[in-house]
Amino acid sequence: MTEPAIELRLWRQFVAVAEELHFGRAAARLHMTQPPLTQAIAQLERLLGVRLFDRTKRSVQATPAGAALLPQARDLIARAQALPGVARAAASGEVGRLRLGFVSTVGFALLPQWVRGFRALYPQVQLELIEATGDVQLQALERGDIDAGFMLHSPGFVPAGLAHQRIAREPLVLALPEQHPLAAARSLPLAAVLDEPLVIFPRRIVPSLHDAIFGLYHAAGRMPQVAQEAIQMQTIVNLVSAGLGLAWVPESVTQFQRPGVLYRKVAARKGPAVPGCETSLVWRAGAGGGPALERFVAFVRQQL
Repeated sequence: MTEPAIELRLWRQFVAVAEELHFGRAAARLHMTQPPLTQAIAQLERLLGVRLFDRTKRSVQATPAGAALLPQARDLIARAQALPGVARAAASGEVGRLRLGFVSTVGFALLPQWVRGFRALYPQVQLELIEATGDVQLQALERGDIDAGFMLHSPGFVPAGLAHQRIAREPLVLALPEQHPLAAARSLPLAAVLDEPLVIFPRRIVPSLHDAIFGLYHAAGRMPQVAQEAIQMQTIVNLVSAGLGLAWVPESVTQFQRPGVLYRKVAARKGPAVPGCETSLVWRAGAGGGPALERFVAFVRQQL
């Protein structure tokens, strides 16, 4: 059975009578005459199917049903009065929900401090953080499952159809086992590492960066000796620790101090230069991610 729709006006009139316990005073408070107020309370009682007040010529008392409804009705009216402010706050991006994808490298430093700062400024915006590789984020953006994402890519590359804000550019460094013969050197020549087994992410995860790394080897006349593929940077570093090979990783990954792993810069004295990488905040171009996304993009730009 469908419950009757009850106008907010009737609840306001009920609260006035319940608080005044006098129809005349309640009517004056509501800037109306008493007969229409009496009729309104009678209408509310009919809609609810219960008596809300016991009336005599000398007194008005709330019934148990009326007393039980009073705090709920007050809360309903208060929430209704707050709705215009909520609407204005949502329209300005101060209230809402923002779903952010991110790659693990952003989680080492930038993302935690930005999330903390944004939440301090906009505590009523719910931030939903979703760790995902670039390929997964692209699919989620296409479906509308996330509003924006932090992605890793080669310098200057941005997937088609996405707006973006570059937030970091950094070099690639080499992760190697601490027992490796090359570990004693503080800086390594590129030629010394090109024939070493490689631990790398699959191409589908970050195609542009994968191609840049392979391009480095090809330009030097070598074919990368891929020993193992892994998706997450932490997993790649763990595999390096186990001695499966060397790995090219963003410099920010050096904050992940895994026992048994050292990080070294590689100098290309002749031939191709070691590529760098970039991290960008990306979102669907022209899709209108909403005021909360606009607030977040503006916040990120202020941090750069």
